Amino acid sequence: MYPIRFENLYYEKIWGGRDFESFRSNMPEGEIGETWDIACHPNGTGIVANGEFKGTSFDKLIEKHGIDLLGNKVSMEKFPLLIKLINSKEKLSVQVHPGDEYAAKYEGDYGKTEAWYVMDAKPGASLIVGTKDCTKEEFEEAIKNNTVEECLNKIEVKKGDCFLINSGLVHAICEGVIIAEIQQNSDVTYRVYDYGRPREIHVEKALDVINFDLQCENLSKREKVAFDGYSYSLLCKNEYFGIEKLSITKEYKDKGNEENFDMYTCVEGYGHIKGIDRNGNEYSEEIKMGDSILIPATLGEYTIIGELKVLKSYPIV
Repeated sequence: MYPIRFENLYYEKIWGGRDFESFRSNMPEGEIGETWDIACHPNGTGIVANGEFKGTSFDKLIEKHGIDLLGNKVSMEKFPLLIKLINSKEKLSVQVHPGDEYAAKYEGDYGKTEAWYVMDAKPGASLIVGTKDCTKEEFEEAIKNNTVEECLNKIEVKKGDCFLINSGLVHAICEGVIIAEIQQNSDVTYRVYDYGRPREIHVEKALDVINFDLQCENLSKREKVAFDGYSYSLLCKNEYFGIEKLSITKEYKDKGNEENFDMYTCVEGYGHIKGIDRNGNEYSEEIKMGDSILIPATLGEYTIIGELKVLKSYPIV
């Protein structure tokens, strides 16, 4: 096993843009809104882009190397997480995601709790995270009267901000940001309001699942601990995933966890992941802004060397 990267899966969106070109050289034409970078879902499954398994689809890789790859406590039935980057030239719809029980019953899928990390933000860029002290009845009335925006908690954001978007929390990405999103492996979204665009909205289901008690919290304010060569902060840990932020100035040493896999998403800077595999072969995998790398459960010891900031994410098992 070795650090595995996947080919980027690009998706054109009506609200997409071209800002990924600032750190990617492989973009297709069009207004690109999303790139799925570690994904094993019916709507997008990655293909290994490096090393011995190059050209293998993620689902086939799991079939062949399940426990060595994912860990002995991770279900082999469905990969639990998905990592994507989002670029918004225009506003995304105001939306909400269901929890597991509702999604299983009505969509045959996981629910969707996710976290957003702001990789870049143009001056004045904003996000919508939650509502402003309104009841379900007041929100439903605002939908009917086309005054939804008055009920939304809109906040100006900057590079490095991070938010947990629990299932049931109303949210929207506004213009001018690049977001790294770590989420449950689900593609279920209920649009509440779409700024007059002629797309389907899902008011009844959205109102079923919105939790008006959920509040906005900027996770970037969590405590940071300094070590020799890097600093560390735990951004979030819930029943689905954990996310740690590592600001590496020299090097960071770690090792594969045989219970579960890890994933690194570089949000700034450049470096290499280096180590020796179980066959005694040295490896060195480049990691730069926008890259996501999967660390197999049985990788063993490795070192990240360089000047970079990464999000380390993993399933909770």
